[in-house]
Amino acid sequence: MRPLFAPVLSPLVLAAALLGGTAHAVPEAQFQPAFALFVQATDGQSSAIDAAADAFATLLKTEPANPVLLAYSGAATGMKATTTWLPWKKLAYAEDGLAQLDKALALLTPAHHAVVQNGTPGHLEVKLVAANTFLAVPGFMNRHERGVKLVRELLASPALGSTPKAFQASVHKAAVKAQLAGGAQ
Repeated sequence: MRPLFAPVLSPLVLAAALLGGTAHAVPEAQFQPAFALFVQATDGQSSAIDAAADAFATLLKTEPANPVLLAYSGAATGMKATTTWLPWKKLAYAEDGLAQLDKALALLTPAHHAVVQNGTPGHLEVKLVAANTFLAVPGFMNRHERGVKLVRELLASPALGSTPKAFQASVHKAAVKAQLAGGAQ
């Protein structure tokens, strides 16, 4: 006799269930406004940094184990370090953001190879957000090499070719930032 849920569960979802993790996606209608603020913040609009951090923190409360949300929340929290003159606040924002990114990377399971947000597999999106942040923080925070490693993983991923062109361009831009000649290595 066939199990009741067999026709419904894909192998990826089944593997995730067996491994204890699932890929979650918040509705695009909730994700996109936060993502738009994040893009504005990364494009240099400092007024969008707090709003992006708040928006992702709010989304994260609904799904605290979602590594994509955690990565964006961490990156936005880290960007808050640029909004204050107080050295202890700068360091606190940076450390809190990096801790969230570390946790997001640690939460990745095979379930996150599925498309989660923005038409991109969750594991790739988390790695790109983390890599960009790691490459942007000051050298004394010792994250540059990890950022380079993540970019190399992204470039080597067979799933990269099936992601949206804008995501692929972002990966190649990160490769340039990581000083990987021509986006390869």
